[in-house]
Amino acid sequence: MASVLRFRKLCYVESAVKCTSVGYESFEIDEKLDEKEEDVLSANNFALEINKKRKQPKRQPKEWRCLDSCCWIIGYLCTTWWLLLFFYHCLPVTLLRVPELPGPGVRLKREGLTALHPVVLVPGIVTGGLELWEGRPCADGLFRKRLWGGGSFTQIFKRPLCLLEHLSLHYETGLDPQGIRVRAVPGLVGADYFAPGYFVWAVLIENLAKIGYEGKNLHMAAYDWRLSFQNTEIRDHALTRLKSKIELMYISNGYKKVVAVPHSMGVIYFLHFLKWVETPPPMGGGGGPGWCAKHIKAVMNIGPAFLGVPKAVSNLFSAEGKDVSYIRAMAPGVFDSEILGLQTFERVMRMARTWDSIVSLLPKGGEVIWGNMDRSPEEGHVCDFSKKSHSKTSLTTNNVNNSDVKRGFLVKDLANYGRIISFGKPASVLHSSKLPTADSKEFLRTSTSENFNNFSCGEAWTEYDEMSRQSIQNVAADKAYTTTTLLDLLRFVAPKMMRRAEAHFSHGIAENLDDPKYNHYKYWSNPLETKLSDAPDMEIYCMYGVGIPTERSYVYKLSPNSRCKSIPYQIDNSVHGEDGSCLKGGVYFADGDESVPVLSAGFMCAKGWRGRTRFNPSGIATYIREYRHKPPTSLMEGRGIESGSHVDIMGNFALIEDIMRVAAGATGDEIGGDQIHSDIIKMSERINLGL
Repeated sequence: MASVLRFRKLCYVESAVKCTSVGYESFEIDEKLDEKEEDVLSANNFALEINKKRKQPKRQPKEWRCLDSCCWIIGYLCTTWWLLLFFYHCLPVTLLRVPELPGPGVRLKREGLTALHPVVLVPGIVTGGLELWEGRPCADGLFRKRLWGGGSFTQIFKRPLCLLEHLSLHYETGLDPQGIRVRAVPGLVGADYFAPGYFVWAVLIENLAKIGYEGKNLHMAAYDWRLSFQNTEIRDHALTRLKSKIELMYISNGYKKVVAVPHSMGVIYFLHFLKWVETPPPMGGGGGPGWCAKHIKAVMNIGPAFLGVPKAVSNLFSAEGKDVSYIRAMAPGVFDSEILGLQTFERVMRMARTWDSIVSLLPKGGEVIWGNMDRSPEEGHVCDFSKKSHSKTSLTTNNVNNSDVKRGFLVKDLANYGRIISFGKPASVLHSSKLPTADSKEFLRTSTSENFNNFSCGEAWTEYDEMSRQSIQNVAADKAYTTTTLLDLLRFVAPKMMRRAEAHFSHGIAENLDDPKYNHYKYWSNPLETKLSDAPDMEIYCMYGVGIPTERSYVYKLSPNSRCKSIPYQIDNSVHGEDGSCLKGGVYFADGDESVPVLSAGFMCAKGWRGRTRFNPSGIATYIREYRHKPPTSLMEGRGIESGSHVDIMGNFALIEDIMRVAAGATGDEIGGDQIHSDIIKMSERINLGL
């Protein structure tokens, strides 16, 4: 019995063990199956996820944010800055300027040319250096240091707001603000270089030195180019000092007459001087009616802005031009950002509107000179400058008929240049009968209940802050403005600036030059409202570049930025014409030197003063010397020895040679008379001006 029980127990244990082993084996099998199933499921899930991702649409690109704009512009500026540092420190200085050899000075010296007539250089706007004599606490350590021109411009990056404050003038007087005195840098160093390696007068000075010019017979007539011309005399006695210097040079150089060489705005500044010096005191210099005939041999005007420049319009209206509008369109988040609050354009506008000199550059002569809504002197102008065929003829006579250069015309878009400002492309091309008229009576201030100055944001105040939103919209409203209505527009949007500046400048055409009112200094810088001196032996030259697209009129739009303390208008950079059109990036281009259109630079020498006219009663000889632009072909040419650009032309060897020959005693006829490549004669013939 006991053995049976032991057998049963053994069987039970064996069976238990077997069951256990079988159960374990089955568990292992089940576990392996589960793992395989999981692998299959995970593979299926992965495949499903891939299919879902494939079916899902691609991610949309991120919206361009203000931060992206900031990073873009900062990276651009840093890259440009490092490249400039590399070129400045690693390349020879000769690569950054026109090479010395073979300069005209060396060659003309070999020909036996020597210094004869004293030479006075008159710089234009912006290119002359300015230094600090008294300033606010933010300008500590800058006494007699350059704030503008000739230096490294490091102060702009170190303390930009302080610099803008010290370069601004008093908004009501146009003179020094309380506690600030900034003055022109005297001498040849005042405008020889605008920045290291960037010459203005340096190349001409160096070539003049080759034939014997030095301090005793070469002078830079430095003046504060921000001021109105008469204020340079009131504050600094600049005109009196120029008169004394010319008289001294005349006597000390064997009673040889002076050759004056003004540039850009310096041209109309010197024109003002010629009238001032012969006018009795206290308004004038008291030199008498024969002073110019006695002391001046020739006035050789480089890049003359006789009749103004459209660039001045865009500068005063929206603080921009062709290049600035492009940068503004590329990185709007930087300059117009509400978060950053830079107010870049507002601050620049506030400063520029204190400079009366810019108002002197507004277009003169109204619609008679610059055209009306449907007509302009540049009708039929060829806008495709790359395919333009210029004449190579150098004319040797003053005869207007012989200087009419024949060229083909290829016009795809009709450019209504007379419309200096148009709001929207349709307003720039439609016939005037289809556009609302811009009447000066409409420019009346509306209720101030909506004025922007009711809001407290931003620091840079401009006169736009005193306009209501309705007034701002009324100015646009698909309208176009000619030079006549443009002045009314500026009086409306900037009444304080225009009231101050128009006490010093006029932009019309004189009906009767014998009217006593034209004895006032406000008319002296306008060649259409003043007579030339009684100096029949004097010569006047109009010397300028041609063949470069030059700003002539603009297409504007309301600014998308509606915040207060902002400029409500900007050039519409998105507007373009067809291929070969004059319209690019919201700007209509005409022929010129990139800053001054041919019309402004050449008309007075081509027609206004040609022969005996009411503007030139003594018949002073005038000459047109045009220099066809040719960009540099290699880095060794620097900025070009045949450049026609507004500033780079100062290194043009042909222009330098013309100046040197006249300074050495040659006449206009002896250097070749007129040299014309543009349509200036055709343009002048289309202008109906009584002479």
